[in-house]
Amino acid sequence: MPFFDLPAAELRAFRPEVAEPEDFDAFWADTLAASRAVAEPPRLTRVDSPLALVDVYDVEFSGFGGDPVKAWFLVPADASGPLPAVVEYNGYGGGRGLPHERLQWAASGYAHFFMDTRGQGSAWGTGGGTPDPHGTGPSFPGFMTRGIHDPAEYYYRRVFTDAVLAIDAVRSLDAVDADRVAVTGGSQGGGIVLAAAGLAEGLVGAMPDVPFLCCFERSVGLTDRDPYQEIVRYLSIHRDAAPTVFRTLSYFDGVNFAKRASAPALVSVALMDPVCPPSTVYAAVNHHAVGAEVVEYAFNEHEGGQGLHWQRQAEWLAGVLAAGSPG
Repeated sequence: MPFFDLPAAELRAFRPEVAEPEDFDAFWADTLAASRAVAEPPRLTRVDSPLALVDVYDVEFSGFGGDPVKAWFLVPADASGPLPAVVEYNGYGGGRGLPHERLQWAASGYAHFFMDTRGQGSAWGTGGGTPDPHGTGPSFPGFMTRGIHDPAEYYYRRVFTDAVLAIDAVRSLDAVDADRVAVTGGSQGGGIVLAAAGLAEGLVGAMPDVPFLCCFERSVGLTDRDPYQEIVRYLSIHRDAAPTVFRTLSYFDGVNFAKRASAPALVSVALMDPVCPPSTVYAAVNHHAVGAEVVEYAFNEHEGGQGLHWQRQAEWLAGVLAAGSPG
């Protein structure tokens, strides 16, 4: 894939106006309050595992509307004292998989909470375990257009609520220092990070990696790749639905969540990324309320920085935590 988006200098300054509904804050405040009102304490079950240096727990916590959501919770074996925690969200189509597939954070001394994505888990990886028990009107196959006729019915209202309540669940655990929680995720997971960091207070940091779900109107007209193309194909059939569709999406745009961020961010962007075009990532970066540090991978597509970028995330988060420690 050649460079296809704006020149690098223009990308770094790209700050478009993105539609924002007047009731954005009220919509999300009401959504979260309703789900928190019916939430139950998370349930943890210790799992027998061949991992000798990490303790593994199978978690079920209350998400949107009290729906049960699965997660893995990993902590260093025999850890003493509350630990800083990293809550991680997954990419499009994947599930929580198996606990031994993501050991870096626990092996680095963190409590690690990996949230399953409701309804997903059958496109790649080793599966998921959380259904999405809510129906939808007409939609294109996939998740992008489920309930897209109404913000209250849209699929990502449920996912983003799950993400915030995952943070609530983590903060309630004895093994976690509730004042030292960060969020991370790549692609769809990066978009969820932007939402969670715009809705949850008191995070120490956010690390969205090549984030999806940003600057929708530009994205669907710029890339010919899925998942954004699901919206294009839906609109090619529902020819008069664009105003309704883009109004719904404005409640879920990563740019609007970035405007409300209360924690610093480390954001990655791949300049040849045809899935999450770099200009759409920079749109969120340049609207970020607190300030976002950007790592560019000039010659990568959607894979971004992979293992090298995780190392940068670990170094960045360690620095954030050290800067916030007394003394």
